[in-house]
Amino acid sequence: MDYTVAMQRAIALSVKGLGKTSPNPIVGAVIIDSAGSVIADGFHNRSASSDHAEIVALKSAGVAASGSTLVVTLEPCDHTGKTGPCTQAIIDAGISTVVYAVTDPSKLAAGGAATLRSAGIEVIQGVLGQEAAYANRAWLTSIEKGRPFFTWKVATTLDGKVAAIDGTSQWISNLASRTDVQKLRRESDAILVGTSTVIRDDPHLIPRGELVGYSKNPLRVICGERSIPVSARVFDDAAPTLLVQSRDLDFLVQQLQSADINHVFVEAGPTLTNALLERGFLDELIIYQAPAILGAGKSFALDFGATTLEERLNLEHISTQVLGGDIKSVYGITFQKNKDGA
Repeated sequence: MDYTVAMQRAIALSVKGLGKTSPNPIVGAVIIDSAGSVIADGFHNRSASSDHAEIVALKSAGVAASGSTLVVTLEPCDHTGKTGPCTQAIIDAGISTVVYAVTDPSKLAAGGAATLRSAGIEVIQGVLGQEAAYANRAWLTSIEKGRPFFTWKVATTLDGKVAAIDGTSQWISNLASRTDVQKLRRESDAILVGTSTVIRDDPHLIPRGELVGYSKNPLRVICGERSIPVSARVFDDAAPTLLVQSRDLDFLVQQLQSADINHVFVEAGPTLTNALLERGFLDELIIYQAPAILGAGKSFALDFGATTLEERLNLEHISTQVLGGDIKSVYGITFQKNKDGA
């Protein structure tokens, strides 16, 4: 059987867990019968319960799960934590085949495939693995690198300016772009700015719109040594705020890890983002380019030391879309400067 369609559904379900699972991964699960028809599905959502995606789907399927196939975006866990191992629940439900996309890289939960096979269950791995890994890139980065995944968001003119000479910057991007940013904020675990941004703009750092399907707003993180007013809006009770009064980025990462953060949405100014860039902490750039040119003004990137074309910072293009005239592009950030001019 071709499990592609079922896995596509599982990945789409997993994405519904963005901003709701940290420090756990996002996971989607679909249970299908021998004809490929969907019996039940589910995704991990800590806002609703502690159940993993497989358990949500199994509970929904009930006795119909026996003899069926479970399609899941991540290898089922094989350890007991706040909940029992998903592998045992799958075995007890009588699932005959398990299809998963990404092998679990964590030392604590790995080994589920071997346990399922030893119980006589057919296990198929790697179906749409690249697509599922991209959706789950924040958690996978937290396991691989021992730090959160940092997404750098900027809104610029076509010539890369984030503000005019007089400092005005609202609004460079259009309403469609700003609405899209609210969605990305909501899907993140934390929103990061520097102290200068708080002093200058007094941002609220709360995703606009109702908390539909979410139990809380993202953590607000302020990094820097400058003192900020106690009356700043980031200190209200709309969301918790973490004040990191240091320029030590390793200390910042430690604080984020202690707060169980997988994905950080960076809305800081050029000074902090350039420091993150030089330290190798920025993983992704999301840039909204408005159809406008300033010619002069504040650039979104500072000098990071490149003196020749060969020393440029290479970006991996991931996607581009038009939002009401603005162009939104997503890039993966590579920290190896180009040496061969390619």
